[in-house]
Amino acid sequence: MSHEVVEKNIGLMMVFIIIVISFGGLAEIVPLFFLKDTTTPVEGVKPYTALQLEGRDVYIENGCDLCHSQMIRPFRAETQRYGHYSVAGEFVYDHPFQWGSKRTGPDLARVGGRYSDDWHRVHLINPRDVVPESNMPGFPWLEETMIDETKTPLKLKAMRTIGVPYTDEDIAGASEAVKGKTQMDAIIAYLQHLGTAIKTQR
Repeated sequence: MSHEVVEKNIGLMMVFIIIVISFGGLAEIVPLFFLKDTTTPVEGVKPYTALQLEGRDVYIENGCDLCHSQMIRPFRAETQRYGHYSVAGEFVYDHPFQWGSKRTGPDLARVGGRYSDDWHRVHLINPRDVVPESNMPGFPWLEETMIDETKTPLKLKAMRTIGVPYTDEDIAGASEAVKGKTQMDAIIAYLQHLGTAIKTQR
């Protein structure tokens, strides 16, 4: 088959482009599944508690992940602003993975422990009360919406089936851990956990 035939047949060219991109992608991605650095948790990383896991679901459910990334790239401007760059070992228990380059709002990979629970609460209800130039919408209903504790053990069981090391005790105590908690409590617990493991290591 000559080069000329491929260049004149757009359908054939598209097939070859897809094949080349597929092989290139496989060559880049597949080795990552076997690297210790990308599959082993860094020291200090533990699975989310029941409340933090519920908070992560609230975070995704309300679209927070559409504006905030959780990936600090190894550039001076980012590490000076946010802290140590992100490493894959911090996120081995994250399903779905939250890395990306969405920067409508600031990166949240190291937000844990930077602000008080009360600051987060005010910020989530009306962001402009603490950051006047913010264009983030408020989420006041999180304060009124209760966590359904009957579903929490099922979430932990589901996470365990895909490799997150939750114990039987974790699952048995999940309902009690979130009983009487609001979605606001849960998302704050999640935010306060972000990036805290690696802070103590680097």
